[in-house]
Amino acid sequence: MTKQGDGDQAFRVESSNQKWREMTYGGAVSFLRRQYSRDLSNVDIVISGVPYDAATTNRPGTRFGPRAIREASTQLAELKSFPFGFEVTEIFKIIDWGDCFISPHKPDTIISAITNHANEILKNNCKMLTFGGDHFVSYPLIKAHAEKYGPISLLQFDAHCDTWEDDGYVIDHGTMFARAVKEGLIDVNSSTQIGLRTFNDKDYGFEILSAPWVHRNGIQKSLEIIKKRAKNNPLYISFDVDGLDPAFAPGTGTPVAGGLASWQALELIRGLHECNLIGLDIVEVSPPYDHAEITSIVAATIAYDWLCILAKKNGVKENKIGRI
Repeated sequence: MTKQGDGDQAFRVESSNQKWREMTYGGAVSFLRRQYSRDLSNVDIVISGVPYDAATTNRPGTRFGPRAIREASTQLAELKSFPFGFEVTEIFKIIDWGDCFISPHKPDTIISAITNHANEILKNNCKMLTFGGDHFVSYPLIKAHAEKYGPISLLQFDAHCDTWEDDGYVIDHGTMFARAVKEGLIDVNSSTQIGLRTFNDKDYGFEILSAPWVHRNGIQKSLEIIKKRAKNNPLYISFDVDGLDPAFAPGTGTPVAGGLASWQALELIRGLHECNLIGLDIVEVSPPYDHAEITSIVAATIAYDWLCILAKKNGVKENKIGRI
């Protein structure tokens, strides 16, 4: 019989909704201390990692991202969610699948390995919360989601458009969304890119809210545009942490000055609870370039808040304390 309070709940709990206190600096690490499992019976949300970074064009290291985000989440697991005031792990059945197994020495298998991983989860009607890895991993994830939902609306947080020319074969974290558009996986008329601050001659039909535009016009105006475009279409969020300014996310492969602040990103995510949210990936966390877990902590918090807005979308009432 499992005894509460004696640690390592990721392996020892008897139910995915079970929770007890642990030392934040000790014990088996899973995201929010959720149970490691491959049993998808009645599961609402599946957390998994895709530790792949061979598509990078600058600094590597994002293969270590899933592990770092899980570790950073341990302090979030201690308390009820802020600012929502509820315990999301009591609302949803959430498991940590572990990582998608990839053979980095067989690059021709990368797309199919990730797509098959996602298909296995989605066919059980679970939502996916996925940690990369470089941004190329979003392409097979979106491919799987489009197979289930049809062309998806994409909300892309990023410093880069990732729509530079793609030949349909290259494994490159800067071109894959051009491929996804050409293949009809993304409905660009309902999609938005936010935080951009690099140049491309083409916009591929996306609405682009550059970082300077967001700084000048604010959170509410940005949310109005995003939600007006997305309507009730299936909205997939791909969050590249280099969409944040390097001051808030130094641990990434291709940092660009002038980005979003962490508070802006969190306010934007929290404002999406009315949308038809189908999945989230958080990519480009590169722990070798991080300092004091700054990047991993914001990535874990974004993931946690996404879980909370899913609960809010499902009618769970907030319990706010103080002026929020």
